[in-house]
Amino acid sequence: MKQIGLLITLSLLMFTQYAWSGGLWLYEVAHSEVGTASAGSAAIAERASTAGTNPAGMTRLKRSELMAGFQPMYLDSKFDIDSATYGTDDGGQNGGFIPSASLFYVHDYSPDVKFGLALGSYKGLGLDYGDSWAGRYFVTEAELLTFAINPSVAFKVNNQLSIGIGFDVLYSTLEQTMAFNNNPFGIGNNPDGKIELEDSDLGYGYNIGLLYEFSDSTRLGFHYRSEIDVEFEDALTLKGVLPILPGLNLSSDAGIEMTFPQSLMISGYHELDSQWALVGNLGWQNWSEFGKSEFTLNNINKNIKTDRNFDDTYHVALGVHYQYSDDWKLLAGIAYDTSPVSKSDSTLDLPLDRQVRYGLGAEYLMNEDVTIMVGYELVDLGDASINQTRGILDNDTIQGDFETNYLHILTINASWKF
Repeated sequence: MKQIGLLITLSLLMFTQYAWSGGLWLYEVAHSEVGTASAGSAAIAERASTAGTNPAGMTRLKRSELMAGFQPMYLDSKFDIDSATYGTDDGGQNGGFIPSASLFYVHDYSPDVKFGLALGSYKGLGLDYGDSWAGRYFVTEAELLTFAINPSVAFKVNNQLSIGIGFDVLYSTLEQTMAFNNNPFGIGNNPDGKIELEDSDLGYGYNIGLLYEFSDSTRLGFHYRSEIDVEFEDALTLKGVLPILPGLNLSSDAGIEMTFPQSLMISGYHELDSQWALVGNLGWQNWSEFGKSEFTLNNINKNIKTDRNFDDTYHVALGVHYQYSDDWKLLAGIAYDTSPVSKSDSTLDLPLDRQVRYGLGAEYLMNEDVTIMVGYELVDLGDASINQTRGILDNDTIQGDFETNYLHILTINASWKF
């Protein structure tokens, strides 16, 4: 029985990963930089949102400030099947509406010392293909949601250099399901079983920021965020799997460990004149470590390590600010992120590809204390071509790509100085 349990577990290893349907990392946290596709996020330092994007930038704020943002998102994603072992149902629209919000606060303790707090999510999303689609034995539904609390402090070393340090507390919830074929090789007439992975965990990390101001019109920001480890324990449940083996029960005896990657962002801000400013990013994320995970089966004393062959990703962005009038500022930007996987390693539970972001936004200065901002961003998630086969208990193959794969992001926020 132990050998059968191990065999089934091996067949699940390509399932027990974490799905975002294209997007791994969310730069968008309902802040003003959505309007520039997040270009300049670690250097702009004009609003309380710098507590999350680069805590060192808090030293540029002259007064205490609170920013609250609401960010509805819509994932428009549809898989197009070229060929599949089990039918032609492509799962239809596997995205949907995703609500999101954030809160940022900077406390003006003194001209040289600031305290900050950032609340929100910078990782997440999910997918839902349905229970009867052709790839149901790979994945039917997956969701990973995160919520981060990030207190921070910033010090002004001198007129040019500021340093910020933050502590990250990350709450993660994982839910993922797939169907299990109880009739391998077409033998038998049993209904499909169901495999569920569900749990939550807290992880801890830190972030460090630097801001160097060459002049009042030019500055450079650096923001490093550490990796965060989480562990989902006693998370696996099997329902109706292989009823001919009633003694098999892995429920609440399996867990999986994962690592959110470390990252580095370098941003620049430069005013060309009284109306125009250029902003930009160069970034790196250590997704090669995220591709490595460990699956634990307590009841048969097995620890199995897997590697998805992920690559580190690189990010570049460029944007502009245009001061249209004393009250209105217009924003625009574009960003590009490389893919963390090659086409040969892309899978249905992690259908990843390169990403291109296009952002537009506007800020309105209502009065000297209140600013309102609206931004829209279109994220092109690529076609994420799939050619996947699972051959442990059956020969299940599916090929295709995402004919539609876009994330629409709308941000509305307001900031108050006091």
